[in-house]
Amino acid sequence: MEKVFISPSRYVQGKNILESNASQYISKLGQHALLIADEFVWDIAGNQLVDTLTKDDIKSEQVTFGGESSLNEIDRIIQVGKESDADMVIGLGGGKTLDTAKGVADKLGYPIVIIPTTASTDAPTSGLSVIYSDDGVFEDYSFYDKNPDLVIVDSQIIASAPPRFLISGIADALATWVEARAVLQSNGQIMSGGQPTIAGQAIAEKAEEILFEYSLQAVEANKNKIVTPALESIIEANTLLSGLGFETAGLAAAHAIHNGFTAIHGEIHNLTHGEKVAYGTIAQLVLENKNLEELDRYLELYIELGLPVTLEELHLADASDEDLLKIAELATAEGETIHNLPQKVTADDVVQAIKAVDIYAKSFKKRYGVE
Repeated sequence: MEKVFISPSRYVQGKNILESNASQYISKLGQHALLIADEFVWDIAGNQLVDTLTKDDIKSEQVTFGGESSLNEIDRIIQVGKESDADMVIGLGGGKTLDTAKGVADKLGYPIVIIPTTASTDAPTSGLSVIYSDDGVFEDYSFYDKNPDLVIVDSQIIASAPPRFLISGIADALATWVEARAVLQSNGQIMSGGQPTIAGQAIAEKAEEILFEYSLQAVEANKNKIVTPALESIIEANTLLSGLGFETAGLAAAHAIHNGFTAIHGEIHNLTHGEKVAYGTIAQLVLENKNLEELDRYLELYIELGLPVTLEELHLADASDEDLLKIAELATAEGETIHNLPQKVTADDVVQAIKAVDIYAKSFKKRYGVE
């Protein structure tokens, strides 16, 4: 089987880049943008981007994203695109907005520019979208023929966002090496087909190194809305390194368990993607029978960052065994990435791992006097 490495054509990151020279890069792809953003992002960065584009003679058709990266939402925006004179798509905002924009661009055959307003997921660089139902239940992955043509990350916009988003991105990125390592051990496949490259594995491992070294400093910078070298490093790790790492080194149990969490209703849906992935990462370490030293290493950082590590913090304290089984059955569905683990994993194995994380995290907190 072939080894495969895929990436965006260009990645640009810097402070205040959106108002300084974003048009320099965008203008190479088109002159009329179908600009997709949610209602909150227009005030944060959307209006600023429209002004920048207009100043540089780039037109824009503005579309407000409805909230879910569903097939219906993608189809709705495709129709808007067909009725406009747009020749490229710009996705501005969070992960679901960006995934929707990628789906729209793919169907229209237009170049795609991705501009995240948070560093909360590794979605920006990838050539795929996570597809949910209109009600937010995970359905599938959509894979595209190419990755984004351009990714622009304005560090000052990231620094101005609530720290919860950066922390979510850290949690998402911390799963990258854990999952990549499992894919390597099992000789599994990556998301785009084929086997992982040495480069993809190296990037995933480097992401973990940077995350453990600079995350706490970066969060402090984010809390004060300032851009520091530590914050720049974490933005790059969350967005570029994790994005390249997961797509070219593979996913395993952490993200499959995250997908499983979408099977049930309730307050868990108020958690971010990364917050749910964090719990899935610890569950994967349990499934892999990793030693206590490694479990402690992740738990310590997660707790310092305020990430959920118990069922209560996941809003699942009252979840029944039936609820947990629903989660586990979706996580172990045919074709799910959990099957990249070296050993066979059943739904019951996942239920036991979810419970074990809760028990061990409570023990860890008690041992170290953490409230």
